[in-house]
Parts: sequence; C-alpha cells; structure tokens
Amino acid sequence: MKNAIVFFMVTGLAISCDPQPKPDPLQNGFKYEEFDIVQLQSGYADGEYSIQDVVQSYLDRINAIDKNGPQLNSIIQVNPDAIDIAKELDNELKNGKLRGPLHGVPIVLKDNIDTHDKMETTAGSRALMGSHPLQDSFVARKLREAGAVIIGKANLSEWANFRGEMSSSGWSGVGGQTKNPYDITRNPCGSSAGSGVAVSANLTMLAIGTETNGSIVCPSTVNGIVGIKPTVGLISRSGIIPISFTQDTAGPMARTVRDAAICLGALVGIDTTDSKTQSEDRKEFTDYTQFLKEDGLKGKRIGLYMAPMGRNYKVDKVMNEAIDFIKSQGAEIVEIPKIGMDEVGRWSFEVMLFEYKDGLNKYFKSLGPNAKIKSLEDLIAFNESDSIELRHYSQQFLEMALKKAGLDSEEYTQTLHKMLKGSREEGIDFVMNEHQLDAIIAPTGGPAWKTDWTNGDSGHVGSSSPAARSGYPNVTVPMGFIEGLPVGISFFGRAWSEPLLLEIAYAYEQGTKHRKAPQFLNSNY
Repeated sequence: MKNAIVFFMVTGLAISCDPQPKPDPLQNGFKYEEFDIVQLQSGYADGEYSIQDVVQSYLDRINAIDKNGPQLNSIIQVNPDAIDIAKELDNELKNGKLRGPLHGVPIVLKDNIDTHDKMETTAGSRALMGSHPLQDSFVARKLREAGAVIIGKANLSEWANFRGEMSSSGWSGVGGQTKNPYDITRNPCGSSAGSGVAVSANLTMLAIGTETNGSIVCPSTVNGIVGIKPTVGLISRSGIIPISFTQDTAGPMARTVRDAAICLGALVGIDTTDSKTQSEDRKEFTDYTQFLKEDGLKGKRIGLYMAPMGRNYKVDKVMNEAIDFIKSQGAEIVEIPKIGMDEVGRWSFEVMLFEYKDGLNKYFKSLGPNAKIKSLEDLIAFNESDSIELRHYSQQFLEMALKKAGLDSEEYTQTLHKMLKGSREEGIDFVMNEHQLDAIIAPTGGPAWKTDWTNGDSGHVGSSSPAARSGYPNVTVPMGFIEGLPVGISFFGRAWSEPLLLEIAYAYEQGTKHRKAPQFLNSNY
C-alpha cells in the first residue's frame, strides 16, 4: 500500500507531516456497500445524503480499489463530468423533480456502448483510443433521461471477446486484465467482465453489459450478481459496437433481482434505427417490479436442462440443492435432456461472422469522416502493426469475417434461417410446448478459473447458448459457492417472457439469498 502525505493548514501555510498510513479501503467501511436502489432513494428523500455525496463516494472507491489496492481493472475510464451531473440532479430533487427510480443512481456502461460526452468508446481496442461517437447510444440516452449518473465505462474482453482464439476474458489492449474480486488470480468471465466486477465489488450500483452468447450471464455468475439477458429487441442496440445483429443485446447487471428489474424498465423502448425493436410480438413494460413475487415458484412447471449437468460434480451438488429448494416452493421439475440440434452452434458461428463484418463496417462509418479506423480492413491492419494487440492471442475471427460475403448472399440467408428454426421452433419453443413448461433452469456456469494469458480461457460448464442463439431471455441469480467462488442459476424461456422469468427468479433469490460481497482474496493488500 502506498503512503500518503498529510497536510495541515496553519496560519494559511501548508505544512507537511510525516507520511501516515492510508486507510485500508477494504476495511474502513464504505457507507453504501451492498446498498440497493430502494435504500438509496430513501436516503435521498430523507436528506441523509446528496447525489453528489454518493457519486463522490463511488468515485473514491473506484480509485481506492480498482486503480489502487487490489487493482481490479474493471473501470476503463471515469466520467469527468460525473460530479457536475450529480449536482444538477440534486438541484432537480430540491425543486421537486424526480425523474424516476434511477434518479441519482450510479451506473457504469460497458465500453462498447457509445456515449456522446468526454469519454471515449473503445471496445477495449487501442485502435479506437481517442474515438468519440457523434451521439449517445439509445441505452445511454434512456439512462440519462431516467436520471442515472453514468460514472464511467467498464473494461471488457476486447471487441466483446470475438477477435480471435485463446483469448483471456476480461483482457483488453486499453484496460489490461480485469480480475475477479472474490480471488484476483481468477477470471471474471465473459466480455462484460468489467461490468460484472464493478457491480460485485460495489464500485457502482448498476452496470450495463452486452451479450451475444454468455457475456452477461457468465460474468454475473462468477462475480456473484444478477444479470438479465433480455429478448433481442427489447432494448435497442443503436450505438453499441456490434457482433451479431441477430443475437446481440444489452442488459442490466445488479446485486439484486429488484435492482436489475428496475433498470430493465428504464431501458426498453422502440427505436426506428433498430428493426429488432419493432417486432409485432413485442411485449414491454416500464415497470418490471410489478412481477416480483416471493411465492413466484408455486405451481410452476420448470424444465431442468441436463446438458450442463454431470460435467462438474461440485456444480451438480449446488444445483441439486437449488432444485430441492425449487421443489419445496411448490414447483414441478421436468428433465430436459437436449434443446435443439447440434448443428445450431455451427450455424450460429457462421451467422456471427457474416453479421460481424457488416455491423463493424456500419459502426466505423457512424463515427464520421475523421475517424481513424474506417473499415474492418483498417482494424486488421492496425492490429498487425501494434505492439500490444496481438501479444496474447490472434485476430482470427476478424480475418474470417472479412472473407464473408454480404448479408444479401444466399449462404447467409439460408444459414440464418436454419439457425433460427433450430434454436426456436425446433429448440426452446419445441421443448417448452412439448412439456408445457413455464421456464427452463440450468447452472449458469462453474466457478471462475485461473486467468491464463498463455492458454486462454479454460473449458467450463455453461448453459447460455439456447437462449443466446434463439434471441430469448435469460436471467441468472446467485446459487451458492464452491470453495469460496460464486456460481449462479439461470432461468430462461420463450421470447418476451421476462415478466414470468423475473417472477420465478425473484422467488428463488428471496428464498435463498446467496449473494455475499467479495473479499478480494490473493490481492496481497
């Protein structure tokens, strides 16, 4: 720990004393640790503290824990205007204006989500350092309108972990390696790694992550928090650096189901620039807390997705305890051996490559004529010339995407059709209709593995693919611990079934309450 110089003001002169030990940020009692939105809003209403007080405290904690102390590297940049925004929101409260439940709530955005402010949007790539989008993303705009305070951008797996093989989740050329707060030698998982760590370590109250396949639910499970991967189209992707038009979505990450549900309601909306938000079957609510019921498991018929079971006996043990609890609350469990065809994974990968090329080129164009990177070709060339970008792993997926034809090609349209049919009509919809299910459950993943830049991410238990490939919703909630490391349980189902999934997930959370704050093991701090 570094020592600090302490100054006293005597007759207007600054006199330096001997260095005194700096208070340990892990021991000195962060006032807002494990706070939820209801607690925060109650304090604002009572005048116990101001929004400026709260935002400053979170910024101080980021400095003490993320940048110093354990050095989690979860925050890639801090918003220099955060305090000014907080002051403005305080003034609104004094004048009787409350924008809603997110008024004055600190939030962090994954750094592939555009903000039109003094912060950059980099996707973690050195190629986009200095890049300032020409307008807010839909997500950033909705959050500002709701009164949330965007206090920073979260580090991520560079290009949302779709650049090349043998990557280490949570590593980016800009931000370095994000570390798991339960044990900093372990991995934070998924491309929304920084978002998950920041929420878990109480560096923010909420975070927004993005998922193509697993990148919200995986960092949520290994960081002991709640994550909602909504139906694709519930939240607009405009202004989010893309991978897949078919599978990409943003979603809230929080310490409680209620906080995540509150945030979800603030993010929904139809956007003329994102056709996925204009589905005729669309079902959205601005208040998802109305569906939170402590007896939400009673009478439910729930499928147990068996594919992730039997791969890790420690995960199986915790999952079986969860199943016993679910049954005790009046739910029926039906085993589901398989969801969809094996080929769906291959088709999904091909669709992602087609859409990646198209999406990236459109995004680079949106940055204007003065942007440093104007095409996928420019990005590949930059990485080849950079001294850091390709140090640990390749850019094979970028190169594969470059070779793909356009989205008007027959190969793309046929592959997309097969993938959607295999994951929907012959996948989740089929098994849920056949067994008359309300939802499907599975272990979200196993405990965090050791971070390894040489070999990349280790193979691990996972269940995100059926919901990801179909574009259907998935909610993960803390399920317990394996040797001090958290694991989660996933609740997923049909398109637009967020209300039902939240009802079930909330009942499980309230009946078990497995969330525990991390202790930053092996930080030597």
